[in-house]
Amino acid sequence: MNHPATDEKKGTNTGAGEMGFYSTAEVKWKVGPASLPAGAKFAVLEGDPAKEGPFVMRLWLPDGFRVQPHTHPKVERVTVISGIFNLGMGKKFDQLATREMTAGTFGFWPPGMSHFAWARGETVLQLHGTGPWIITYVNPADDPRNAKK
Repeated sequence: MNHPATDEKKGTNTGAGEMGFYSTAEVKWKVGPASLPAGAKFAVLEGDPAKEGPFVMRLWLPDGFRVQPHTHPKVERVTVISGIFNLGMGKKFDQLATREMTAGTFGFWPPGMSHFAWARGETVLQLHGTGPWIITYVNPADDPRNAKK
């Protein structure tokens, strides 16, 4: 006899109508995404950030990692899983003007709001969003996708 609750795929990016479970050990980290500076890793847990619809993605950031001021066209929702994520609002990076988000903290900010961030200690975030997920840097020179190869 099949038991759907125990027969579902584990640790996979599931489609509509399927269940998905991820233990910490089952999260498969990839280098990137390309829209963030070198050093970050990501894992898509549900959906596809590049396509229309909901998604859940985790980001792993090394100690001292910085994301320069940028915006998104849709609401950003972040839960800090581990480490410390420091978030500031505005068009200029100012490390002293950030709010500390420790493990368990949830935050969200509206579309178009300029913000920046940095990590203290290795930090894992969970992003909950609606695709397509787009990041636009206030200063195009800060966008890693514009770096000369």
